[in-house]
Amino acid sequence: MAHVKIYLTATCPYCIRARQLLQARGVTDAEEIRVDLQPQLRTEMTRLTGRTSVPQIFIGDTHVGGCDDLVALDARGGLLPLLQG
Repeated sequence: MAHVKIYLTATCPYCIRARQLLQARGVTDAEEIRVDLQPQLRTEMTRLTGRTSVPQIFIGDTHVGGCDDLVALDARGGLLPLLQG
């Protein structure tokens, strides 16, 4: 399974939903980067993605985007193939 990295905060409902969807698709070991605990990492996230909102999700080297982007990718049938590499 591809490496999953997600920039998030603890209480963001979109972050929670994205994490739940990833878990439902078999992701058990996502790298979670808490930008609420380490604000300098939000700067890194913004530099990498051009976005300031969380979550921001990477699967392998692919920037998927936020929760809505992840849900749309799944609805199109593209999430599982991306996760499988």
